[in-house]
Amino acid sequence: MKKLERSLSLPYVVAIAIGGMLGSGIFVLPGLAAAKTGPSVWIAYLLAGICIMPAVFSKSELATAMPTSGGTYVYIERTFGPILGTISGIGLWLSLLLKSSFALIGLGAYLLVLADFPFKAVSLISLSLILLLNIFGVKKVGKAQLVVVTLSIIGLITLFITGAINMESDNLQPLFTDGKIGLVSAIAFVYISFAGVTKVAAIAEEIKNPDRNLPLAMLLSLILITIIYAAVAFALVGNIPLEQLTTGGLNGGADIKPIYTLANSMGGKIAGYAAAVLGVITLVSMANSGVLAASRFPFAMSRDKLLPEMMSKLHAKYLTPVTTIFLTCGLMALVIIFLDVEKIAKLASAFKVTMFMLVNACVIVLRETSVQWYNPSYRSPLYPYMQVAGILSGFVLLAFLGMFSIIVVFLISMLGVITYFAYGRSRADRSGVLQLYGHRPALYLLYGNKEKKSRTRTAGLPEKIREANLDGKLVDNAMAVVPMFGNERSPEMLVEMGAALSDHNKLQVIHMTEVPDQTMLDALLDDDNVTVNSLNRRISAMADDKEVDVDFDAAVTHDIQETLQEISDQTHCRWMVMGWNGRERNGILVHNPIGWLLGHLNCNFALFKDKGIRYIRKILVCLRPGRNNPQFIKTAGQIAEFYGAEIVLCRVVDEDISREEMDSLERLSEVLLADSNVRGKVLIIKNNRPVRAIANESEGYDLLVIGTAKEQNFKRLLVGTGRDRITESSVCSVLRLTIH
Repeated sequence: MKKLERSLSLPYVVAIAIGGMLGSGIFVLPGLAAAKTGPSVWIAYLLAGICIMPAVFSKSELATAMPTSGGTYVYIERTFGPILGTISGIGLWLSLLLKSSFALIGLGAYLLVLADFPFKAVSLISLSLILLLNIFGVKKVGKAQLVVVTLSIIGLITLFITGAINMESDNLQPLFTDGKIGLVSAIAFVYISFAGVTKVAAIAEEIKNPDRNLPLAMLLSLILITIIYAAVAFALVGNIPLEQLTTGGLNGGADIKPIYTLANSMGGKIAGYAAAVLGVITLVSMANSGVLAASRFPFAMSRDKLLPEMMSKLHAKYLTPVTTIFLTCGLMALVIIFLDVEKIAKLASAFKVTMFMLVNACVIVLRETSVQWYNPSYRSPLYPYMQVAGILSGFVLLAFLGMFSIIVVFLISMLGVITYFAYGRSRADRSGVLQLYGHRPALYLLYGNKEKKSRTRTAGLPEKIREANLDGKLVDNAMAVVPMFGNERSPEMLVEMGAALSDHNKLQVIHMTEVPDQTMLDALLDDDNVTVNSLNRRISAMADDKEVDVDFDAAVTHDIQETLQEISDQTHCRWMVMGWNGRERNGILVHNPIGWLLGHLNCNFALFKDKGIRYIRKILVCLRPGRNNPQFIKTAGQIAEFYGAEIVLCRVVDEDISREEMDSLERLSEVLLADSNVRGKVLIIKNNRPVRAIANESEGYDLLVIGTAKEQNFKRLLVGTGRDRITESSVCSVLRLTIH
């Protein structure tokens, strides 16, 4: 399959992002928002831009990890699974649909200035034309959007400059007409104005240097559009009395054509007509792109087997998804006819707030699980505080959007759940990352009280490279299994450590590749041949040098943790040996696969943090307080024997320990070494800071062997970013043993 050409530079991506936002947010909303907070409406725009910033950073990270045209729907579906994928797909579809409906109502109001027609009838006629454009696939209309955006920005900047000169300070008093509550309500209300900032994530595959240009484009476009919104809103309330903005519209309601009102008050009829024309072409462009994007969500869901197959049918001639275009435009027509403009805006904001909360949650889940295929080239700053702030602010904004919006969001979520269980559950065969790696509270919350369905499907290598150790079969009598994931500092050293633990018995090494459920397993096999063959050669050379019996193979899987469990059962191994970065990252709702494996494998577990030390000559063994496991000491002695290394058993005690207690501990340690048939020395260190003491002592050793930490306290379990401080602070390589 050919890759899309990376041809979009930073300025063009910024222009696309601004084009996704510019429209009803400033051409229609300001009058409605001013009715909630007064002249401070410009502050509401500024704060709304800040509230959306966490989602910008989160989506930038997700887009560089999953550069796909599915955008937000794909991120949520891959992270949380098809049930939330169904809910998010419907939610995203409705948010775009409502925003486009809102734009068409504004379009009708601006056209009313140019010709005396019922504005809802004009909106419906415009919708019909947009329906035809989308069916026939007139792409040239989309190419004119850049020109429309440019004209809109020039017109808005001109209005601000002119308005700033003629501003009347009396119009700005009082700044807040309904205090903090009114301001927060206005922030939530105008939130939808910024929704298009993340749309460029869908074209990540076509952006030059996406790890830099994509987040930079989103941030720059957000800053620029926030300044434009706030500046124009400031000029608007400074020139137009608040009463006129809030009651000067149709039927005594808020003004939904404020840009015309501002231009007309400063430049007369000609300026007003020019602003009306500008509003018409901008809102048409926005509504057209909105229908184009919205209709693709049910289309994508149908292709993922979450909605009926008929929705993924393309027109035989024009190759456009006719069914979903008709469905989208039909629902838009009902919205225009039956909902008032303020409710449409509130619902659009509510759905977008909910989706951006889920986007922030996606980053947390994917990072905390450390799922192998998640490898973004850009990472959000201030993690996880940025994402948590985005989620918490989302809850606040939802509360201020009113009970009607919350109820509708809940009902649509229930519709998504019903749709999934009635149709998609029996057809979709994918699982989200949270379903694979989540703790029971998360699984119960999202998937019901049931065990995770086994979905392990491993694949061996093609016949053409099944030679030597690459026979596609696992041994059934391995003493130790060493899974490798491609990020090991030195694969040879990790395998050596497995060989030391296998005590000259059979060793199974397996190169593993985890892919999302949407990726076919067979598609990855050929791509990995060179890597696997190279690794096989290196491991074979090490095995010959150390006279170790090694069987090497490779597998591609959708679920590493269950695959490792199956390998453990099949090989009847005593040890599972893995590379490690020193982080546990266990949490209440999500966890690293290592955390799951520690509690589910029937074998012992060894985690090796490689510090680049090639020769093991001196080994420091540290028992955690209260631990006196002879099997642990015996295993450490086995490693020392494999390397011909000197072993030292280290005990760290408080500085105020008595001489009698210290002598007793030393004798106990010597007995422990003797009972384990291990020759070694005992070292007692008096220090009230054991982590620092061990770190300082580790400089004289090549390998530090430690046991598993005690059960995590509630704080570490809740936060989910636990680190093994001894491992991270040590300057030599570290082997952490968990012995059942």
